[in-house]
Amino acid sequence: MPDPVNAVVDISHHNGNINLGRAVAEDGLIGVFQKATQGQTGADPTYRANRRKAQAAGVLWGAYHFGTGSDGVRQAENFLGVVGNDPGTLLVLDFEPNPSGPSMTLEEARAFVTHVREVTGKWPGFYSGHYINQLLGTGHDPVLAKCWLWLAQYGPTAVVPANW
Repeated sequence: MPDPVNAVVDISHHNGNINLGRAVAEDGLIGVFQKATQGQTGADPTYRANRRKAQAAGVLWGAYHFGTGSDGVRQAENFLGVVGNDPGTLLVLDFEPNPSGPSMTLEEARAFVTHVREVTGKWPGFYSGHYINQLLGTGHDPVLAKCWLWLAQYGPTAVVPANW
């Protein structure tokens, strides 16, 4: 048997029925990030079932919200309504261009992360890459800088935003 890979995976309803049984931890899966919500009302229908399976398998759990161009506080309320305030769940805002409608703005992202902080007591992670680089350039955003960065860039050379 090969050595475990120590991997974290990113899943959503697009992946269908996922086997998150006990063997996944033995094979090196240490954590799962699942899309929980999108916009002000969208909720991933597989979120709760996959969370239960991952917890039963003994792997770490994280949830993310795909931000859209609409009220950031209402989006945060939708997200927290689905994921709850479990200190064992790592929370993340997915800040990317929206291919099916308006994209989240910096102001909406600030409102989202600030509301999550007010409710949970901790800043969420911030998943972004080229989009945040495009909007911020070499600038600094003191609110978003409080979030830990999950850099979404694929290629030989990562460009870490100056903000982080």
